[in-house]
Amino acid sequence: MTWKNLLRKLPVPLRTLLIRFLQLIVRKQNAEMSYWRKRFMDEGGVFMNSHYERIMLAMAGETTSDFVQGKIVADFGCGPRGSLNWADGALIRIGIDLLADKYADEFTKHIILQNMIWVKSTEKVIPLPSDSVDILFTMNALDHVQYFDQICNELIRVLKRGGLFVGSINIDEPPTLTEPQQLTEAIVWKHLLNKLQVERYIVADKVSDNERYVELFKQSPTRTPGKPGVIWVRARKPS
Repeated sequence: MTWKNLLRKLPVPLRTLLIRFLQLIVRKQNAEMSYWRKRFMDEGGVFMNSHYERIMLAMAGETTSDFVQGKIVADFGCGPRGSLNWADGALIRIGIDLLADKYADEFTKHIILQNMIWVKSTEKVIPLPSDSVDILFTMNALDHVQYFDQICNELIRVLKRGGLFVGSINIDEPPTLTEPQQLTEAIVWKHLLNKLQVERYIVADKVSDNERYVELFKQSPTRTPGKPGVIWVRARKPS
């Protein structure tokens, strides 16, 4: 039975709601792909990724990349840039993204050159074994998902016991088509951080999209309650 026939068998209100939801998902994915197409063109038909090393090391509270040596390292919501290109000491580098297949179709040559394994996630499930990742990054991605609590559970599930979680999480921003979650510190703690052992926690104002990491490098970051902000956190999954 085709999905169209299944839709026809549903009650009209439920069918209408499901169709609208599917249309929203398609619109969201199209908007996110449009963003990456523009960045690709603006950067001369390539994706710049040299900035990731400095930012990801700062998020992790590390000064060198030695901590990834021989580890399985992943980045959830990685985009097509090659966010882990700097982590050449890692045993395996995994890019996890809801649009991984679309990146492969549209930016084929660039994706192949990244020395990463690309995994297509869903809004609810990361298709990796439990306890399989040593170090798990995520940058500006968790407010992009529809099912925040379920993805948080998945991030914890795929992380090894004693494994390291390093995140940059936008908070107190009104929802948009591509970022449907309006996260707060309380929500992030409830669904994610309360289940981990937090080792380092920084919260600061989000200056702008282009300068979102400026405060990360300050000794005393500025935080204005209620203003759009960013959480930078390093935590471990309990052993």
